[in-house]
Amino acid sequence: MRILLLGANGQLGCTLKRKLLCVGDVKACARAEVDLSDNASIKQAIEVYNPDCIVNAAAYTDVDKAENEQDLAFAVNAEAVSTISQEARRLDALYIHFSTDYVFDGRKKVPYTEIDFRNPINVYGRSKLAGENTILASGCRHFIFRTSWVIGPDGGNFARTILRLARERETLNVINDQYGVPTSTDLISKVTVEAIKSTNKNAWPSGIYHLVPKGQTTWYGIAIKLIQIASAENITLATNENSVYPILTSQYPMLAARPANSLLNTSKLDRALSFDLPQWSDDFYDVANQIIRSFKST
Repeated sequence: MRILLLGANGQLGCTLKRKLLCVGDVKACARAEVDLSDNASIKQAIEVYNPDCIVNAAAYTDVDKAENEQDLAFAVNAEAVSTISQEARRLDALYIHFSTDYVFDGRKKVPYTEIDFRNPINVYGRSKLAGENTILASGCRHFIFRTSWVIGPDGGNFARTILRLARERETLNVINDQYGVPTSTDLISKVTVEAIKSTNKNAWPSGIYHLVPKGQTTWYGIAIKLIQIASAENITLATNENSVYPILTSQYPMLAARPANSLLNTSKLDRALSFDLPQWSDDFYDVANQIIRSFKST
């Protein structure tokens, strides 16, 4: 199988680049090779490589910056996605795309299912919703994996930021009224590989799947868990778990609104997978240790 991976140098792309090798020949393209703000660049890459499967790990992900860069956010997260899905339909290639909990408004009191009403409350969420809609309208074979709070060993993310701040500051204030779970790039890649393998036998139905580990927490809960793991690994920090304080979203103003509930129901994916999705703390422990090891060398 010929797999074209877009966004190969991003946080998720770096992990996918390693993991996809077990299911096919991977052409990994970073932004310098395929710029998702340039439709001609996308079409040329797809035409040259003629893939059986396109995995799109590229996206505009700066939630706050998107409020002032709406055109760019939609160009990357919607217009480019439309081009990719149309090309996938033309080639009868499988298109694997990654979306977000931010397509929901966060007002529901229980985890969201794949068919719940989508009502994003910021530009980033609206651009990702527009991308989902273009895939569904294209008629291509596809898997759309909605995930949340992605954390990997490569690139910038919440865990790296917390570790850096915990080295510099004696106290930290972290939001404790937004509910969700961190999702490791390893878990996303593992599910992606299984989805691709399914096409060789009993292929999963095209559609949207929620892909997150089990359980629930908050950004504050993640910060506490991270500092506990770092302390157990003898990382010297100015902050300890008793000097991390929970705050409300209203006490930490941000340009873009965030959903209060980012929990996703994974029952549909559970039925498709050959393995059980892990608890968030177990999934996070592995990626946290990878990040902590990189801090030990700095």
